[in-house]
Amino acid sequence: MLIARTLPDLRDACMRLRRHAGSLALVPTMGALHEGHRTLVRRAVASGAAAVASVFVNPLQFGPNEDLALYPRDEAGDLAALEAEGCALAWLPDVATMYPDDAETTVVVAGPAERWEGDARPGHFRGVATVCAKLFGQVRPDRAYFGEKDWQQLQVVKRMAADLLLPLEIVGVETVREADGLALSSRNRFLSAAERTVAPRLNAALRAAAARIAAGEAADAPLAEARADLGAAGFLVNYFALVDGPSLTPIAAAAPDARLIAAAKLGAVRLLDNIPVR
Repeated sequence: MLIARTLPDLRDACMRLRRHAGSLALVPTMGALHEGHRTLVRRAVASGAAAVASVFVNPLQFGPNEDLALYPRDEAGDLAALEAEGCALAWLPDVATMYPDDAETTVVVAGPAERWEGDARPGHFRGVATVCAKLFGQVRPDRAYFGEKDWQQLQVVKRMAADLLLPLEIVGVETVREADGLALSSRNRFLSAAERTVAPRLNAALRAAAARIAAGEAADAPLAEARADLGAAGFLVNYFALVDGPSLTPIAAAAPDARLIAAAKLGAVRLLDNIPVR
């Protein structure tokens, strides 16, 4: 596996890989890789493209009171995991490379970036869109792979790529879960043992509400009951909502592309999850 830490090295490596494989597939990550990330890399490798994974903890998507300093970092473990999955190139830029002192441009996305995480974390999607645009410009991939666990983020990146006519395909990959339903996240390691036993109730609440809504029930009662049940279990619910999947607009009943989305804090850890309503 090749490793690049500077833009000249990245450009040279990408040119070599494109000549050899014909196409590039990018997996953007912030490191602390788990099975969800490894699944994305495997999908990229299976596509036949040369898989490129970036590892960069993006400061622009963290608010002033968020956990940038505490975000888990394990470069050696990340590189070993990437190599084991067949990744062709690891891109490890520093902050100065991604955000030079003279940089004056960021990317602001409306539409699917509004509400939900957009309200809970002001400026977050500006950081996501900006770093993804930079990574796409640096690597020039034919495809980029993102997990569906961060559903709103996936829709924001899709919207940005479409609106800016970026020449790549954004591929969503189904959420990878523990056996008890908990969506994998790098922050799960911060759950206490007691919190870890409670955490799967978020996914259970989503599944229960989805079943009722899919059966034809209006969404109000299932959503309200899910919020109440989660609150009683110790969660601080930020939102638990039924939305149109691509636009993130709230809807009141089952519809094509309907999605249940949720964010709730358990102890110090903020958990996100979502499922389709079929």
